[in-house]
Amino acid sequence: MTIPDLPNNHALAMLLITIIALYFFRRDDIPLQTSSLAVIAILALVFTVFPFEDNGVHLEPSSLFYGFGHEALVTVCGLMIIGHALVRTGALEPIGRNLAKLWKISPTLSLLVTLLVAGTLSAFVNNTPIVVLFLPILISVAIRTKTDSSPMLLPMGLATLVGGMTTTIGTSTNLLVVSVASDMGFRRFGMFDFAPPALIAAAIAIIYLWLIAPRIIPDRTPSLPDTSPRIFGGYLNINEEGSCVGKTVAEIRKLTDNQMLIEFIQRKPDYRNVIPLPDTKIKAGDRLKVKDYPDRLKEYETVLNATLHTEKHKVDSEHPLVEEKQTLAEIVVIQSSGLNGQTLKQANFKERFGVAVLALHRDGKAMDLGRRSLNKVPIQTGDVLLVQGDDEQVNVLKAARGLLIIDGAANLPYSKKAPLALGILISVILVAALGLLPIAVSSLCGVLILLATKCINWDDASSALSSQVILIVAASLALGAAMMKTGGAEYMAQMFVALAFDLPPAGILSALMLLLAVLTNIVSNNAAAVIGTPIAISVANQLNVPVEPFVLAVLFGANLSFATPMAYKTNVLVMNAGGYKFSDFMRVGIPLIILMWVTLSFVLSWMYL
Repeated sequence: MTIPDLPNNHALAMLLITIIALYFFRRDDIPLQTSSLAVIAILALVFTVFPFEDNGVHLEPSSLFYGFGHEALVTVCGLMIIGHALVRTGALEPIGRNLAKLWKISPTLSLLVTLLVAGTLSAFVNNTPIVVLFLPILISVAIRTKTDSSPMLLPMGLATLVGGMTTTIGTSTNLLVVSVASDMGFRRFGMFDFAPPALIAAAIAIIYLWLIAPRIIPDRTPSLPDTSPRIFGGYLNINEEGSCVGKTVAEIRKLTDNQMLIEFIQRKPDYRNVIPLPDTKIKAGDRLKVKDYPDRLKEYETVLNATLHTEKHKVDSEHPLVEEKQTLAEIVVIQSSGLNGQTLKQANFKERFGVAVLALHRDGKAMDLGRRSLNKVPIQTGDVLLVQGDDEQVNVLKAARGLLIIDGAANLPYSKKAPLALGILISVILVAALGLLPIAVSSLCGVLILLATKCINWDDASSALSSQVILIVAASLALGAAMMKTGGAEYMAQMFVALAFDLPPAGILSALMLLLAVLTNIVSNNAAAVIGTPIAISVANQLNVPVEPFVLAVLFGANLSFATPMAYKTNVLVMNAGGYKFSDFMRVGIPLIILMWVTLSFVLSWMYL
């Protein structure tokens, strides 16, 4: 084994920055957007302070910003908006309705059909709306048939990841690998160019997810058992000697640290309802209608020197608080909600929807933060909120953008624009598949038509975009370009070949895919893919073998995000909805990774080497 000589200082700096970037991408306590922006800023700063030239060509720091206008990012954003339009218009509702009917006939066959449909749809649409569609359907089936939902949800979620591997637009990872390889002079893959090896592996994966995975998943209870404290309604009677007489609503709310929300004020002599505006003054004899936890209501009673009543009686041992006709709902926060990074207080969640948040679940378990601090916890995509409210309030939540109700009975939305939205998606795919327009152009035109036909509005379009995806794509492209131009990628490729010098080309290809599979379950799959693509091309050139299978090894390896919940955002959605543990993903995901790794290694070697 011959160890290659050390590269130039800039290349070494890029390798160090890459290691640091991958570490920060993995950190849960630092937003991915912040880490991505830091990478871009550091790269630009390094090449500004320490200029780099290669064969007389100066690397402009501003060139590292080109990722924000890269065709891969434009395509990713366009497809995210189109996928969101399918959800908003209910274009997928007929599929969900018919699948729900099929489950009544044959659960075993229905699971297979569900996996096939979910995988097929994910080949053309971002898999988040697909998971959003299927979660309520499968939970509803489990409720109706009185069976456990665990054997259904995790296989369905992983099937969408498997399906996304089969086309160039199936995932943002695919688009990035294809675009980076094209930027480096390799021919551009067509829409279905790598579908044959992907479909062979997908067929084996679907059989595993259908017949084996459900049998090795332990029984899990839903993520939000019905055990949280409830909200009760009551009336605070304002006494003559009360400290809040003459104060405004805003002033008395301040006395309760702004925790107390007044629904309305009943005022003498006829106890008419008065709207509790901030400057409304409180009078003796007023009755404040409030809802909260019992201990908080008693606290309000003490702070305001008021008397807590039910509808007719003073609250005491003989006349306790009564829970009103309230319903519970499980709310999954998805990307388009606009809540990511905000606290419930900052988002005015209670004021907007009128419901009370009883619990917050993250990574499959309740966050033990205490009720007082719940409103101050930054919300993340994939979080599950247990809320309580009346039927009308829950219905408002069902119609809200970016909030998924997992109650097993929520009606899927459907509008007259649904066929048009579906037709636009099909047209975008066909035009690109036939080579009439690049996918970046066709997807952008599709978004324009969706807006022009009012299938969606600009609020819908902006909410569909993910700042995490945009920044991680831009940062990954900048890092990949810097590594390639400084020779860092070439050095990593030389080291990889040196370490695997005893292996034939097929073995090196297989080892590269396995390396990416491990990396993608630990850090961002987009970052792994963009960093791995130039390395793959360098390895192929050093071995003097075809480049295509090595690029595909990176593409497939970076998509094997099956073994950890944090490997892909839909894994978190499934984990929270099904009450899975981290070990469940490893139990099901690791055998699936091995199956697909072995299959794809053999197929790529057979077809290309």
